[in-house]
Amino acid sequence: MVSANIQPAPPVLASKHYELLTLGDELLLGLTANGHLTFIGAQLGRRGVLLRRNVTITDEAEAIVAEFRASWARADVVITTGGLGPTCDDRTREAIAAVLGQDLVFDPAIVKEIEARFSRLGRKMTDNNLKQAYRFARGEVLANANGTAPGLWVEQGGKVLVMLPGPPNELQPMFTDQVVPRLVKLGLLGDREAFVQVRTAGVGESALEARLQPIFDRHGDALSIAFCAHQGQVDCRVSSPGDRLSFGQLEMIAEECAQLLGEDFLCFGHDSLAKVTADLLRAQEQTLAVAETATGGSLADAFTDICGAAKFFAGGCVCYSNESKMQLLDIPEDILIQHGAVSAESAVAMAAGAAERLGANYGLAITGFAGPCGGTHENPVGTIYIALYSPHGIWSRKLNCPGPRPTVKKRAVNAALDWLRRELLRTRLGATAPVRQTDTVS
Repeated sequence: MVSANIQPAPPVLASKHYELLTLGDELLLGLTANGHLTFIGAQLGRRGVLLRRNVTITDEAEAIVAEFRASWARADVVITTGGLGPTCDDRTREAIAAVLGQDLVFDPAIVKEIEARFSRLGRKMTDNNLKQAYRFARGEVLANANGTAPGLWVEQGGKVLVMLPGPPNELQPMFTDQVVPRLVKLGLLGDREAFVQVRTAGVGESALEARLQPIFDRHGDALSIAFCAHQGQVDCRVSSPGDRLSFGQLEMIAEECAQLLGEDFLCFGHDSLAKVTADLLRAQEQTLAVAETATGGSLADAFTDICGAAKFFAGGCVCYSNESKMQLLDIPEDILIQHGAVSAESAVAMAAGAAERLGANYGLAITGFAGPCGGTHENPVGTIYIALYSPHGIWSRKLNCPGPRPTVKKRAVNAALDWLRRELLRTRLGATAPVRQTDTVS
């Protein structure tokens, strides 16, 4: 099943008005991507709330005051990110205090936390860090375990203000561990996800809808469907307007979709392709080694992002030169001379070499021309060869991955991960033949 012992769905929270103010000149200059909108919007959406508005503004106090005053007048919840640090361009706390009519008070407990963090890092705290020790007189502090600037929480006039520091490694755990539970307790967020998500791999968005439509048609307008396409996967979110279908019924519909999709079904929820593949390796007590050229370590990185990777990931080699391929992977020089480094033969030798040198059950290799330079008449830019070494045999595939260099690399990694995932699924079912897939990766 999708989940167990789930409580009845809460009322739809569509009437709750949330606005997000992302602050920082670096965002407007394009020096930093606005990942806060992506992260916070997704977290709220999972709990049944649509973020109504996001504005990115400069660090100037006048701009902060104007935008916050407008948002505070409209919204039930206003979330701000950035501008809580120790330097002269961090003005958010002071600007918003003026709009709220609240005093800022110096909190010695915050100072102790800042001093303790500097001590752990073996660094001396400068006096300007004391600027971060001010909080609202009628507000609360959100502890920051990964930085020096605490978050701030204010409930005033039937509204909620959440102020978070800008660095993602500080903001994201604060939001999930502290902000979400507080909003749930106030009835401003659902206490569970508002939909069941069916995550798929290897099937396009339009094809996915066509395959699942017969299931959806049986439930009419009691069922709401939304698709979201990513590179290498498509998500299908199943919900029920006005809770006309229970969450248990949504689970059953999602389960039926998964059964229909077979190997194209990746998981329920939000696990990555690498995480699902890693879970299959762990469940079967198998290990993996990788070898890469065109993807430059991205394949290994996908696995090492997973906690406990050492239990299934033996290691990897990034081998761009022919010499490194021969030295680290024992690839015969004749293969590289006769077939070239970008070939099915070289990919197979890389996968086998990685598995054998690192003592792994499976080997996965990627080589190719990621562009924009390179390529040949036979293998133009975007040509990728992947190879899979397994206890049952070794195979290679040639892919056409169109797009700019980062896109080619991402598509190549996704294709390799998905091939290994499908092989592990088939092995679990007792099949030993290689998985057949198309050569064009979208």
